[in-house]
Amino acid sequence: MSKPSQENWYAKLIDIALPIFATLAALIVGAVMLLLLNVNPIEAYAALWEGAFGSQNALAETLVKATPLLLVGLGICISFRGDVINIGGEGQMIVGAIIGTQVGLRMVDSPGWLVVPLALLAGFAGGALWGGIPGLLKAYFNVNEILSTVMMNAIAVQLMTFLLRGPMIDPAQAELASKIPQTARLMENFRLPRWIPTRLHLGALIAVVLAVLVYILLWRTTWGYRIRSVGQNPDASAYAGIQVKNYIVLALVLSGAFAGLAGVMQVYGVNYRMITDGSGSGFTGRAGFNGIVAALFGQLHPLGTIPASILFGALLVGANKMQRVVQVPSALVIALNGLVVVFVVSSEIWRRKRQRRRLAAEMALQEGAPGESDGSEAAHYGGEVD
Repeated sequence: MSKPSQENWYAKLIDIALPIFATLAALIVGAVMLLLLNVNPIEAYAALWEGAFGSQNALAETLVKATPLLLVGLGICISFRGDVINIGGEGQMIVGAIIGTQVGLRMVDSPGWLVVPLALLAGFAGGALWGGIPGLLKAYFNVNEILSTVMMNAIAVQLMTFLLRGPMIDPAQAELASKIPQTARLMENFRLPRWIPTRLHLGALIAVVLAVLVYILLWRTTWGYRIRSVGQNPDASAYAGIQVKNYIVLALVLSGAFAGLAGVMQVYGVNYRMITDGSGSGFTGRAGFNGIVAALFGQLHPLGTIPASILFGALLVGANKMQRVVQVPSALVIALNGLVVVFVVSSEIWRRKRQRRRLAAEMALQEGAPGESDGSEAAHYGGEVD
């Protein structure tokens, strides 16, 4: 192996390991915070591990938490590869769940083998619709997709609150003075199969299969190649004959669709009804945002997002036991998760800069130019080369 190829291999290995280093750094900072609270960090992290992986039920709960993160993360892999930033996973989950739940509430006389697939497809379509709106605004009116997807989140939350307190409210709650915003419970034959005696449901396996299919879509199909090409350089893609606007819309449609599927799967696999406390996170558990971090941790690769989602599912589940065992404030648990998010996102920014520097250096070598490039040419070509 030549020296340049060795250096390139080492550089890629460091890029892959960056999210792991970022997580370790976040846990070290969290350990300092625990020491300031007079808590033994080793004992606290042992409780976190025990809560996430210490038993069959703990592992099942971790996978249950990981499932919506993986589904949202798969959509994020598609949209970010197309260079469109989808912050609307929360709203897309909600809309997908609303439409999918309606299927189960209205088709009460139909068999489960028909209703469940229809509900999942309806949720997929609902999320696609909610993601497609900012996609159209971005492609044809140059509206910033970050702002539009965030605003669509707010609209979805208000829509959910209205429906769960009015047209879709559980009839048993409708006559009460203090109404709980929730739908009626789904029939038992409409529920995703579970691994008894845990809450782990078939949706976890479906999510893993979809991760493989998204990998095939992005790296083994013409559509995936064009999405990635548009994300790398839209001008060059347009010159090559690719309909750039169509693929911007497609990236956000697919991203929203997977988030919508995550939402309906929470209903049919976990809660068996839609219920909220009036906020978006009351239903989604912030999976629409945490799924972004899981995708970044997985290097925006569908298969890498699988272990990343399990890691963040473990943090969410294990942190609850850590709070109970060592009696730390709930705010510290939130802060610990936030630290992991900040460090992982920062590592992704650093990884992109490293890739741009490597690409600039390779281009300089190919052109026979001595010295180091300033990276501007690499930035022009998109930075990402994988």
